[in-house]
Amino acid sequence: MKNKLWRLNNLYRIVNEEGREVLFQMNAAQRWLYDHMHYLNCVLKARQLGFTTFIQIYCLDDCLFTSNTHAGVIAHNRDDAEDFFTKKIRFAYDHLPNQIKAAVPATQDSVRGLTFANGSSIRVGTSLRSGTYQLLHVSEYGKLCAKFPDKAREVKTGALNTVHAGQVCWIESTAEGQEGHFYELCQKAQDMERSGTKPTLLDFKFHFFAWHQHPGYVLDPSGVRITDTMLEYFALLKAQHGIELTPGQQAWYQKKAEQQGADMKREFPSTPEEAFEAAIEGAYFSKELATAREQGRIGRVPYDPSFPVNTFWDLGRNDSTSIWFHQRIGRENRFFDYYENSGEWLGHYAKALKDKPYVYGEHYAPHDIAVADIGAPESRLQTARTLGLPFITVPAPREKNGAIEIMRRALSSCAFDERGCAQGLKALAAYRKEWDDKLGAYKDHPRHDWASHPSDAFQTFALGYEPTPDPEDDYDDADHDRSEIGGY
Repeated sequence: MKNKLWRLNNLYRIVNEEGREVLFQMNAAQRWLYDHMHYLNCVLKARQLGFTTFIQIYCLDDCLFTSNTHAGVIAHNRDDAEDFFTKKIRFAYDHLPNQIKAAVPATQDSVRGLTFANGSSIRVGTSLRSGTYQLLHVSEYGKLCAKFPDKAREVKTGALNTVHAGQVCWIESTAEGQEGHFYELCQKAQDMERSGTKPTLLDFKFHFFAWHQHPGYVLDPSGVRITDTMLEYFALLKAQHGIELTPGQQAWYQKKAEQQGADMKREFPSTPEEAFEAAIEGAYFSKELATAREQGRIGRVPYDPSFPVNTFWDLGRNDSTSIWFHQRIGRENRFFDYYENSGEWLGHYAKALKDKPYVYGEHYAPHDIAVADIGAPESRLQTARTLGLPFITVPAPREKNGAIEIMRRALSSCAFDERGCAQGLKALAAYRKEWDDKLGAYKDHPRHDWASHPSDAFQTFALGYEPTPDPEDDYDDADHDRSEIGGY
């Protein structure tokens, strides 16, 4: 009973994925996390590895066997918080041996927490801003950052500040795009790991658990047809990451991917990079960007000095101005560079274009460039002409959802340089519907955030660009090798 590892594998009962009451015993992934835990832990995971259950059993055990220990559990919404408490914490406590419950009785019991006679307590909620915790578990923080940025800010500034140096915290989640505090924590922790720097008491340690580390993610390969695209993906995993999958794992992944579609790499990632590059819930262009990546249209797309460069803009006033750099080569629209800045006047961007070694064709801007700023003697369109930027003005769309559909169709003809357009691609992947917290559903319009301006600049391309017809289609594939596109 003095051995925590023994207690965790012999005292607590849970309801398993089949709905049966069973004794909790750590699986391979849970045991790996137990053996490699730091004080502060950032856990990027695949689905259904059981980390939420393990961490909450760990917290409950500490509260029962260590006096004056306070544990907090944060979920991304109220229903999940109460569900965690009822089905995991309370269930495990209620099914303990009677001798233990008699020795450490619950003195206060509510739908959101338990307080014990030894002075310890465990509490669940959606932010837990007040109090001091020796143990803190934040579940699905990536989703919290994406859907509820205000709540995520409360967790960051409130709950995380309740955990002092030397206490224990787990932040675990599937990925939800390349933004938000969870992404930042993972990146910083990975950078420390790559550099060989040992994390301090106030640094997060990175943990990643891929789908193929779960022994149950296998399927009898008999009768399962692995597509050519999937075989190429498996070969890439082996060549680039040393991940060699068994026939049973390949069969499981093939069938699961058919079910999950564009969400597969977010829910069941093979690598950390793949997890954060995967589709974001509610994102407008997830399927189109996934297809572009599968077809090799996101990779190495070099500037070709024999073709003119067109630019497509979205102009901010007090926020970002975004510019895509484009060449039409054959029937393909190639985007090889991207630039954005904020708080600058048009002269700054005119100079930025002149400083690049490109020969320009046309410059396209949205309709509002023709509007003068308050107090300005002339419109920005007129100012731009004096700076050597004779813009073609693109009319405003009649309605936003129609414009988004046109952007989706336009993406099928586009190739992107992954390095030169990194920030723009990140924004296109993150451009998504607004979430309605009260209704628990997505609204029928885009969320206005950092991804809006780059996406609106791409909208300028989708709505305004009409390539010059070339009946002879004189693009010479021998001189401009298409195989350059698709990877570094």
